[in-house]
Amino acid sequence: MDVYLVDGTYELFRHFFGVPSHVTKDGREVAATRGVLGSVLGMLEGGATHVGVATDKVIESFRNSMWAGYKTGAGVDPQLMAQFPLLEEGLEAMGVTVWPMLELEADDGLAAAAKSAASWPGIARVYLCTPDKDMAQLVEDRIVMLNRRTQVVMDEAGVIEKFGVPPRSIPDYLALVGDSADGYPGLPGFGARTAAALLARYGSIEAIPDDWTQWDVGVRGGERLSGTLAGKRELALLFRDLATLRTDSPVLTSPDELRWTGPRDDFESFCRRVEAPGMVKRARAAATRAA
Repeated sequence: MDVYLVDGTYELFRHFFGVPSHVTKDGREVAATRGVLGSVLGMLEGGATHVGVATDKVIESFRNSMWAGYKTGAGVDPQLMAQFPLLEEGLEAMGVTVWPMLELEADDGLAAAAKSAASWPGIARVYLCTPDKDMAQLVEDRIVMLNRRTQVVMDEAGVIEKFGVPPRSIPDYLALVGDSADGYPGLPGFGARTAAALLARYGSIEAIPDDWTQWDVGVRGGERLSGTLAGKRELALLFRDLATLRTDSPVLTSPDELRWTGPRDDFESFCRRVEAPGMVKRARAAATRAA
């Protein structure tokens, strides 16, 4: 069987900015929630049997105490923020397993679930349904990334082709080049090509020689870059820690927790609240086919 793990935060943002507004009669914006629910329902209609969704119940996490510039919920549209609990409620009513993350992030929840699922007998593939480059560090024999918008699947060879480094070096890569979405800048002068060349050769930040004359890869400005790395290596290791996903969160103990058996009784009332009554019939029909 295959397991599909969905980044609910990414999906909610994507739909909030990608679908027309829908305000209910009681004045609540619900378009993004309806969009994500419809999207997940489409997966179930397409034959997915084991599905889990992780969300950021709050944008902040333990990483904010590690780096002052790490991403926060500041500036996020209140109408978007208000839909996180609504989406979680809707997914649960649909019968889908949801992990609303607090101290950890949605990515950490997905990482922990992916590692657990990949260790179970009978699991053919674990699909990480997100384009988030952080998740590339998890890719291995049975874990791949799936961009549901483009339907592109990225395995280990795909990670190397895209980033120039294997999955295990992705946190080091992000530490050097930075991640503007998460709020840490990387090291000055280290672009994608330079970071990839060094890490493809040495594997990790610690293994890169201090003396640039010992670098046996061709990069421009080696003397300047080695000086930057020597002076900011501890900062780079901090950034790597920020980029490293935590996989020890006990979000999942059995594949049975992910098996979708149909919507709960309260899904119908939820759909009335968000003015999407058509989803009830779709969900029930999909459950009948899956039975």
